Amino acid sequence: MNLGIIGAGHMAQAVGRLALKAGHRVMASNSRGPRSLLGLREALGCEVGSIREAAAFGDVVFAAIPLQAYRAIPAASLAGKVVLNPQNYFPHFGRIPELENGALTTAELLARHLPQSHVVKALNSILVEDVVPDARPGGAADRRALPIAGDDGEAKQTAIGVLNEIGYDAVDAGPLAEGWRFERRRPVYCVPLDKAMLAQRLAATTRDAVMPEGHWRYQTGIRG
Repeated sequence: MNLGIIGAGHMAQAVGRLALKAGHRVMASNSRGPRSLLGLREALGCEVGSIREAAAFGDVVFAAIPLQAYRAIPAASLAGKVVLNPQNYFPHFGRIPELENGALTTAELLARHLPQSHVVKALNSILVEDVVPDARPGGAADRRALPIAGDDGEAKQTAIGVLNEIGYDAVDAGPLAEGWRFERRRPVYCVPLDKAMLAQRLAATTRDAVMPEGHWRYQTGIRG
């Protein structure tokens, strides 16, 4: 598989590192152009390119840029492709009315921008510093599960396959409209859970279940 990554920050690098370890080709990109990424190319062993080149390169594309910059993601280049959406909404970077009033989930916002793509909400509910150390081989007793959501069944299966190959189980929370269940400040957000525990807690999450910032520090899960 070719994984195109729009973004070159810590989350992009962590996922890229795991994808390379799993035997995939990876191209990272940013708004400053490939020359700014030569050090990253040497450090990770990935390919680098422009945002449009990474979009064209990827069989699957990981959109790892801040949510408020979503308009920089090239819609035409991603037509027909699976786009993984790890973005979370932090209002202090700029308020978005549709997210403030609950009219859209974060993934629905991106899907509206990418109407010809297959957006899957994935990899938003894990701290970036946990992405590499928490990865486990299939069947490991302490393997962590991550939630996903999407409107296209085949795209979700692709996302589940990607997560499996980089070291994680997955729990399907339903369509993009259900992605609120694992957005920022929801009970499962950034809490390390196995597949059964994650499925149970997702199902139990209600609209009024809003947690304080940093709540995951006090939650118990597969790491006890």
